[in-house]
Amino acid sequence: MSLLKDFKQQYILGGVTEKLIYWNVILFAVPWILTGVLALFGIKFGFVQYISLSSNPADLLWKPWTIISYAFFHAGFLHILFNLIILNFVSRLFMTYFTQKQLLSLYLLGAIFAGFIYIASYLIFPALIRQEAILIGASGAVMAVLFAVAAFNPYMEIRLLLIGRVKIWHIALVYLVIDLISLSSANVGGHIAHLGGALFGYLFSSQIKNGTDITKTFSAFMDYVVNFFSGTKKTTFKKVHKNTTYTTPKQNPKDKSQQQIDAILDKISKSGYDSLTKEEKEFLFKAGKN
Repeated sequence: MSLLKDFKQQYILGGVTEKLIYWNVILFAVPWILTGVLALFGIKFGFVQYISLSSNPADLLWKPWTIISYAFFHAGFLHILFNLIILNFVSRLFMTYFTQKQLLSLYLLGAIFAGFIYIASYLIFPALIRQEAILIGASGAVMAVLFAVAAFNPYMEIRLLLIGRVKIWHIALVYLVIDLISLSSANVGGHIAHLGGALFGYLFSSQIKNGTDITKTFSAFMDYVVNFFSGTKKTTFKKVHKNTTYTTPKQNPKDKSQQQIDAILDKISKSGYDSLTKEEKEFLFKAGKN
């Protein structure tokens, strides 16, 4: 029970990167576990067809959510492990220049853009026109984040184990070449989706340099949806009457609580979440609920 509570606290305190990783892990593990359990009773649970993106555009008419759901599910353990390691790495580089809100919007829009590029490829290229396939995995969205960083600051240096210092554009180029070489493989659709995500990441940064954030409208839409379902309302203006009688200022309990929260967050930034005492974790958990 305490372990579950600890995970909940880390989720509440974590940023967009941590939340994306949590959602990818949960949406990978739960369906596959359920599939295994049901198989013991002779029940087949074919969930993949309902969450994967089909190369047939007509399938979007009865399962439109798949244009985004495919980017949160994976085909196997190595598939999700590799994608989340890269996501954790590149998203932290992304946060050097951009915001949490831009990261989430780029991830989602990158996945959508990569999905449409994937579908379009099966309508354009002669070798793919008569084929039907499905797409699953976060690779397109992750490539969008990677190429956004590489396009914004290609000379950013990264230290890699066993290799040493390399520039971010070197890493992006390696992935690009691998995907281009792999277009003749059985997973051609997946590699096309990777290229689609990479293109969107490049477009994001090139437009940012021109003063335009192509994720801004999408971010505003997400804010509206979140506020609508959370019941958040704008507070109306109220006239404030000033009391001219001088009184000794007293510390607001909320201010004191905020100071304690700031001190704990500073401790996390310096020593990590595990350095907190049980009492500090309890306090943050309660503060996150209020």
